[in-house]
Amino acid sequence: MANSAPAEEAAALRRRLRRLVAAVTAGGGTGPEAFGEAASALAALRDAELGPRKAGGGAGAEAAVPEHFLCPISSEIMRDPVVLASGQTYDRRFIQEWLSAGNRTCPQTQQVLSNTVLIPNHLVRSMIAQWCTENGIALSPLENQEEDLVTNNERKAFSELFDRISSSSDISEKKQAIKDLRLLTKRNSSFRAVIGENPDSISQMISAVSNAELESNSEVLEDTVTTILNLSIHESNKKIIGDDTKAVTFLISALQSGTMEARSNAAAAIFSLSALDSNKAKIGESGAMRPLVDLLEHGSMTAKKDAASAIFSLCKLHENKSRATRSGIIDVVLKSISDESLIDEALTILALLSSDHETVEEIGETGGVPCMLRIVSDDQCKRNKENAVAVLFSICMYDRTKLREVVEDENLNGSLAWLAQNGTSRARRKAAGILDKLKRTIHKTHYSC
Repeated sequence: MANSAPAEEAAALRRRLRRLVAAVTAGGGTGPEAFGEAASALAALRDAELGPRKAGGGAGAEAAVPEHFLCPISSEIMRDPVVLASGQTYDRRFIQEWLSAGNRTCPQTQQVLSNTVLIPNHLVRSMIAQWCTENGIALSPLENQEEDLVTNNERKAFSELFDRISSSSDISEKKQAIKDLRLLTKRNSSFRAVIGENPDSISQMISAVSNAELESNSEVLEDTVTTILNLSIHESNKKIIGDDTKAVTFLISALQSGTMEARSNAAAAIFSLSALDSNKAKIGESGAMRPLVDLLEHGSMTAKKDAASAIFSLCKLHENKSRATRSGIIDVVLKSISDESLIDEALTILALLSSDHETVEEIGETGGVPCMLRIVSDDQCKRNKENAVAVLFSICMYDRTKLREVVEDENLNGSLAWLAQNGTSRARRKAAGILDKLKRTIHKTHYSC
């Protein structure tokens, strides 16, 4: 409890400072005393949180906070440094408050801003984190999720972009607007939050590009798909996009007929959206599984990985497991394991699917047992051995006829006995379960004879 009083004092000072900053930025009849009071509150807050800053070193002296680690508005160490169009760096929450108050200039340089896009300053953030660690300073966590704090300028820019996309009669203007939207949604997290205030905008964008001239343009398709991917990263957008039937249909169409980049990004968008169980069902019902499996088989390496991630996430919903099986997933992943192209991803998918009876039967019928035994015996990755023995366990539990293959391999290599002693905890359980099944089966056969 010894630190509760300073913490309460700092919190009260922060609230007081915000009120004063709001009063100063509002203008009107604010007198010089308000500026003095704000400066006094700021100094008190600095001392309460960091202690008095000292310029020199010397024994017992606290480390001086480097000036470029302090937000020019708050004089606090920046938690989330971002770069303004003027090139100056500020803490996101304070510069967004400044912009939301209607200001259109850089607080330091007074330069009129060409835009209000805020770019994360990862270098400064990393330097601050390292300095704090070296000096034993623990920064308090961000008070709010700043991703949702949208400036009026960002709303205006968003509206203007969609006007250009949906209303312009100039095809080149539409194409440029879509490209601009892709770039802004990629680099500006708060810009992605604007979609929550305009849930119909994605359908509008898709409708705008659904004409003969734009539909056949591969660059427009890539930009539109990637914009949807960027927007899907924002948590509250996942439901908005998932509920938009045009968006899901558009992504599936891109999976089927787009360029490799468009197909890869469509798969990545589906993976992002499938974080919600409600979206898993909608995407599965909409027919995404077959083009995802095709991409897993024929895509570039990046596209294959995106497809594998999407398939795995979708198949966490039981209904999608049978859809994946009917779409040919078993042949594709077993081939990937044989080709040694995507062993880790393929085994992870198989282990997930092996809880489905229909899928386990097909794994057993298409050469899955020798494939899994080979991984258990030869693969050096413990995780791969674990997934392989989990698949093998499911096969043995569902189909006793496959036990003969397992017995023959075990007599030759002893891989399961080794794994039961040396594998991961899950691998040990599964290997022991198979060995127990083998012993009981052999015992029953011997007894009946």
